[in-house]
Amino acid sequence: MHRAFYRLAHRVRAQIWRVWKPRLDGVRVLALDGQGRLLLVRHSYGSSAWMPPGGGLRRGEDPLHAGARELVEETGCRLENPQLLEVRPEDLHGADNRVRIVAGRAVGTPVPDGREIVASAFFALDALPEPLLKGHREALPLWAAQYAPGD
Repeated sequence: MHRAFYRLAHRVRAQIWRVWKPRLDGVRVLALDGQGRLLLVRHSYGSSAWMPPGGGLRRGEDPLHAGARELVEETGCRLENPQLLEVRPEDLHGADNRVRIVAGRAVGTPVPDGREIVASAFFALDALPEPLLKGHREALPLWAAQYAPGD
């Protein structure tokens, strides 16, 4: 039932964004394990592509805190030594979405929440899965290379 609600809510939200074209603020989390593998998730709604965990920033929320919060909510993993790598614009159903790319070390074993997230796994950067969110096959290794733990 929760998954059906997420799918319906996603369709309604996408239609609203196409009409009103709001400004959105989001975060994507590059959570790397001790072997340098990247944690990716698949949602129960929208695209069936693998993508980094993430979501919306709350009003006034720090991007590093938002990244850590989203990672825990979606996978149960903690984020250590987070760093803001970049802010990039992304079209999201017509909305102006400003996405903060946050990288850090993932601590724990990922477990999908079973509602919003139906799958989560670590992947080597040279063996990313299909399908992958558009534009991310090239971007993910570049972002991961920017992360400097301990800085």
